[in-house]
Amino acid sequence: MYALVINNKIEKVFSNPEPFTLNNNQYPAQVFTLWTTEEKQSIGIYEIETDSSKFKDESYYINTNEIFEFKNGKAIRKWGTATGKQLEDVNAVDQNNEPIIQDGKQLVTKGLKSQKISIIKQQASGLLSPTDWYVVKANEVEGYTIPNNIKTFRTAVRTKSNEMEAMINACNTVAQLKTLYEYTGETNPTRPIGEFPKLEVI
Repeated sequence: MYALVINNKIEKVFSNPEPFTLNNNQYPAQVFTLWTTEEKQSIGIYEIETDSSKFKDESYYINTNEIFEFKNGKAIRKWGTATGKQLEDVNAVDQNNEPIIQDGKQLVTKGLKSQKISIIKQQASGLLSPTDWYVVKANEVEGYTIPNNIKTFRTAVRTKSNEMEAMINACNTVAQLKTLYEYTGETNPTRPIGEFPKLEVI
């Protein structure tokens, strides 16, 4: 990515090499790949450096639009201060700030916490469903007993799911929620929210 700088101001951003006209002179796209840094800068073409210090995980934050500036002889691409996404559920409203009603009910915009908890529930359900047949068989077949390892596993999944949901609900900021999912450690990376148990095969 390059910038055309005129009078210390970025006039155009080139995402990809392309022909351009400057001071009534036409330049081919090869300028970007074949000319040296000094040659490009002599006509005002600077490679853009990226400053991502304020760019945050888009799963949790809303970033500003890209900002391009020329400063201290460098063309910089950066972002402004990111805003955390909505943590809690909120009632949806229209452009006039009036409640949005669908099928007679208030439409609710789910916050990050509800979204994360929904994923946890789906994961727990996905882990339990392959062993549901043990429970069905135990209810339908007299004398059949669910194997202990299956009972232990199913209980552990539900317990872990409840623990995860409690940790998510306890978060008061987007940063706290994000931290729950961040892995640390090099040999055996772990995250604060933990992992679901695995079924032990006997």
